[in-house]
Amino acid sequence: MSKTYGCDARSTEKPGAKPRPVVMVELIATVALALSTLVMVTAVSIGIARADTIGVADHASAPVALALFIGLLLSGMGGLTALMAKGSERE
Repeated sequence: MSKTYGCDARSTEKPGAKPRPVVMVELIATVALALSTLVMVTAVSIGIARADTIGVADHASAPVALALFIGLLLSGMGGLTALMAKGSERE
């Protein structure tokens, strides 16, 4: 029995083996991720609406402003990373 390492052009699958349904699993995972993100956004929005901290923050506005700044900074960095990753294609 010989072991192969690296890139080998020979197939290791048995003849007549059925391909795995990877596409269906990826589709289900994508839909589940989208739904869980939607539920999370809804829960956070309800929490923000009930807390009403932005309108009431008169003497303690520095922590709220700092948290908003950090959140916007991280969102901007994520968007910039997504734009830069979209332009580079791996060969």
